Amino acid sequence: MKKMAYQNVKGTQDYLPQAETIRRTIRQTLEQTFITYGYQPLETPILNYTDLLASKYGGGAEILKEMYQLSDQGQRDLALRYDLTIPFAKVIGLNPSLKMPFKRYEIGKVFRDGPIKTGRLREFTQCDVDITGTSSILAEAELMLMALDAFKKLDLKVTIQYNNRKLLTGLLAFLDTPSDLINETILILDKLEKIGTEGVISELMKKNLPLNTVQKIKRFVDDSHNTDLTYLKNVAGTNETFTQGLEELEALSTYLTYLNVNDKCSFNPFLARGLDIYTGTVYEVFLTDSSITSSIGSGGRYDRTIGGLIGGDDVFPTVGLSFGLDVIYTALKGRGSDERGESEYLVLPVTTSTTKEALAVAQFLRTRGYQANIEMSGRKLNKVMEKANKDNIRYVVVIGEDEVRRGVMNVKDMSTGKTELKAFNYAAPL
Repeated sequence: MKKMAYQNVKGTQDYLPQAETIRRTIRQTLEQTFITYGYQPLETPILNYTDLLASKYGGGAEILKEMYQLSDQGQRDLALRYDLTIPFAKVIGLNPSLKMPFKRYEIGKVFRDGPIKTGRLREFTQCDVDITGTSSILAEAELMLMALDAFKKLDLKVTIQYNNRKLLTGLLAFLDTPSDLINETILILDKLEKIGTEGVISELMKKNLPLNTVQKIKRFVDDSHNTDLTYLKNVAGTNETFTQGLEELEALSTYLTYLNVNDKCSFNPFLARGLDIYTGTVYEVFLTDSSITSSIGSGGRYDRTIGGLIGGDDVFPTVGLSFGLDVIYTALKGRGSDERGESEYLVLPVTTSTTKEALAVAQFLRTRGYQANIEMSGRKLNKVMEKANKDNIRYVVVIGEDEVRRGVMNVKDMSTGKTELKAFNYAAPL
């Protein structure tokens, strides 16, 4: 038989059962957490009109470079969604009767034709939660608390870095950054942890910023007091935009202090998030041990996006949080597990003459909520037991002619090695 030359498209991946089991555990954990916090499920199409995804209120020029575009048989310009935010904004626009504030979650595939790195493919799964219809900083506090809660359930130690785009914008204005270069400057500052101070300064110089401004930015970056909100207030407190951002940050900090999670949350005055849509609070979630350097969750407030897409005067203040399922999977997959499932049974017919009885036992277990597989390989008993132990199967039920004759199930607990005989009516198993 000729070997197939097929392979996966670059940036996509198959997940075999062991991997997919971990991924589904992550998904189920996140989904249950979302539900616990009162979020409602939503599903949006993968396929969208290009004009919607390319809106100036969307992901910005950088993401548009990575957008997969195509056309249908009617020659309509279409694209695969690159995130779940713009499709969500479309839903709000098309359904004005939705009661506000509206809290939704969605878990689904998104696509970006961008660089491939650890935990980042071109087809990947996002797990998003958003609240629209409220300007309260309470929403940001709840989402950050949710992130800490979810990662605790996944047994991952994380730190949340947070900032405010108004504060950063106002600060750059105070440092004499030309207004038409503030957004570009913000995006460069967002790379500080990746390329370092010298790399940032080098990129700022290429943007033709005034030398005096670049020097002020460098002094501020090097200032050991730049994470002190009181110090920042004294430095640039007269700037209106800065003041608004500072007030929002102080309100958020009050919540975090009251909830006693300050040790897990840190203010980063240079955190910007790489998208133009953000208007206030921004945050990113990082593994505390830095085993993966990129964020494993992120989000922020984007008050202008939905109203801008709708094209009316309505304001839809919105804040969201996105978990990257694939990068979380990368963090968890190397751990392995020694735990045995309490409900996992392997039913083993010792001879071909007891296969129908084995089927009856397996069905009996399934109807009572247990997970049961029938051994069908025909391997010898000792080999089957070795594999069951390796696969962390909790119970092996041996069905031989003697067990059938005596009307019992021979159940071995693989975690203790103990065997127990349990009565079973093979004549009327169900």
